[in-house]
Amino acid sequence: MPRPVVRALTGVLALTAAAAVLPLASPSAAVADSIIVGGGPAPVADSPWAVALSSRDRFGGARSGQFCGGVAVAPTKILTAAHCLSDEALGGPADRVKDLLVIAGRERLGDSGGQEIPVRGLWVNPAYDPDSNAGDLAVLTLSRALPKGGVIPMARGGDAAYRAGTAADVYGWGDTTGSGTYASVLRSARVQVLPDNDCARAYPGGQEGTYKASAMVCAGDPAGGRDACQGDSGGPLVARGRLIGLVSWGSGCGRAGSPGVYTRVSAALEWAAGRI
Repeated sequence: MPRPVVRALTGVLALTAAAAVLPLASPSAAVADSIIVGGGPAPVADSPWAVALSSRDRFGGARSGQFCGGVAVAPTKILTAAHCLSDEALGGPADRVKDLLVIAGRERLGDSGGQEIPVRGLWVNPAYDPDSNAGDLAVLTLSRALPKGGVIPMARGGDAAYRAGTAADVYGWGDTTGSGTYASVLRSARVQVLPDNDCARAYPGGQEGTYKASAMVCAGDPAGGRDACQGDSGGPLVARGRLIGLVSWGSGCGRAGSPGVYTRVSAALEWAAGRI
């Protein structure tokens, strides 16, 4: 079986953004001419809560140091994936990254618009299990507040937004092909929430990870072609105007029968109680 795409850039201490990193999936794993894998541009005015995580020191300046996504859920609180802050992703401990920033209000990474806000605190879910990928959550605290209106509500347990068949949108600046071709402009792709049973059959356990409905939600297109990919980790999955998931992992990108798996936000609310 192919190695799963843990959807952050990894192993980058000796690399620049221009050189990029070796992909975790083969080029055939994604639609070669797609965006975020099967999507299109996402105006920041319509999605001001979609943010980029940045470190130019670790990732170079060509893409403003972007390496993962995140989502603003309170004026000074950003949710992202725990694996984005791992030693593997950052080349060392996250608390030693001297220029960890959140970029908000910017569609094109190379532009100077929006805000670059330093991170003053971080919390990584101690229950995160990198073997199953369960609990893939981190919370960043910003040094100053985002503009009013730049946050998104979170879907709690029992919300209709989690129902199978619900249309959802995933956002990010990540790989558009599965072979290391990264977007410079924020993109989104329309997917649908899939039944937990389908996801459990796709990921019953082993090298890819283990689908756990209590901690995860999966979404995609049953025929493939629309998905998040490497570099999109931590970014938002939004349904009915509410945040339901954070990009976490999957086998390849946009492959039929291998949906994208997301951290379930209703579970994240429990893990991070008092921190958001």
